[in-house]
Amino acid sequence: MAGSTPGTTPRSTATARVRKALRRAYRRLRRTGVDYFRGDASDWLAFGVLLVLCPILVVLNIGVPVWCPPTALVLPILAGAFLLRPSSLVLLYATAAAGLSVESVVHATARSISHHAGSYPEGVTPGAALVVGAVGVAGLLLAQFRNRVGVPWRGGGSMLFDLRERLRVQSQIPLLPDGWHAEMALRPAGGQSFSGDFVVAARTGSGSSVLEAVVADVSGKGMDAGSRALLLSGAFGGLLGSLPPHDFLPAANGYLLRQEWEEGFATAVHLALDLDTGEYELLSAGHLPGMQMCAGAGQWKLKEAAEGPLLGIYDGAKFEGVRGRLDHGDLLLLCTDGMVEAPGRDLAEGMDRLMGEADRLVAGGFEGGAWRLIETVAKDINDDRALLLIWRD
Repeated sequence: MAGSTPGTTPRSTATARVRKALRRAYRRLRRTGVDYFRGDASDWLAFGVLLVLCPILVVLNIGVPVWCPPTALVLPILAGAFLLRPSSLVLLYATAAAGLSVESVVHATARSISHHAGSYPEGVTPGAALVVGAVGVAGLLLAQFRNRVGVPWRGGGSMLFDLRERLRVQSQIPLLPDGWHAEMALRPAGGQSFSGDFVVAARTGSGSSVLEAVVADVSGKGMDAGSRALLLSGAFGGLLGSLPPHDFLPAANGYLLRQEWEEGFATAVHLALDLDTGEYELLSAGHLPGMQMCAGAGQWKLKEAAEGPLLGIYDGAKFEGVRGRLDHGDLLLLCTDGMVEAPGRDLAEGMDRLMGEADRLVAGGFEGGAWRLIETVAKDINDDRALLLIWRD
């Protein structure tokens, strides 16, 4: 026959084509299954355990309905909402629904043939089915949310913990030479784990003789600003020491502008402190002034730099600095507005109160003073709070 290989028949050719198509389908199905179950994000173990748990609960409900009610199926459904991907969760829900149907049929049959139906526990009530269904819908919404944002099936909590720890580590003050001390305290709004305020610091200059520190306040607060603060703290930490001090804020301003965030502004104060002489310069981008306690004079001085514009507002912004000197016994205090701002109170009054409370640290020493100031001045403020203290013995 024309078009056929010698020694073959149309039937054998069709059979070969079918086999080839089946092999292709098998390989595709196998590849899909392997992709589903392999990798760190696979949830096959949790899925298998919860899938087996459903019929066990069904059997227990049928055998001992007093101790294992139909609503016990909420347990694997609730666990699956936190552990499984949406596709696995749908299969688990189908198994739970089938289990409810089996329980309903078995209990209905037992009550119909029992001579004491009134004493026999009632089976699956509409209320029980409604509870299981409502938990299932809520769990599926949760799983779909995790899937949409790309949070790992089991690692979401550890990932958020890691992000919080990175923000904390980036805020650590480097080791200072003898005679110098620094403390940082950070408390997010509402008792959350993420804050829109942050501090970054590094030893720079020849022989690491300069301490550069930035206290920043990102627009927003708590979780809303936490992701932007994490990104900015990493960028600001990379800029410290890479540029001359006067170029830091312009570079940070350009970085924010390139992000094109809808709510993309921030305030910041940049400190460059010579650890050999005690001389320093503060440059401000719409931030609160620094506050210096002069031990010799026994009074406070506001170090008000020429207040530059907020970061992320417009390109080409200029930032002017103010100079000062930390002598032995002096204290420099930098903070965000959450430490001094409150409804019905202006910033000047809040700063006066903060400096007044800081005066009380002198008798007992400044060590641990950053956290004590937050507790006494801004404990119940619903805003992010950050505070940096630097002093000389």
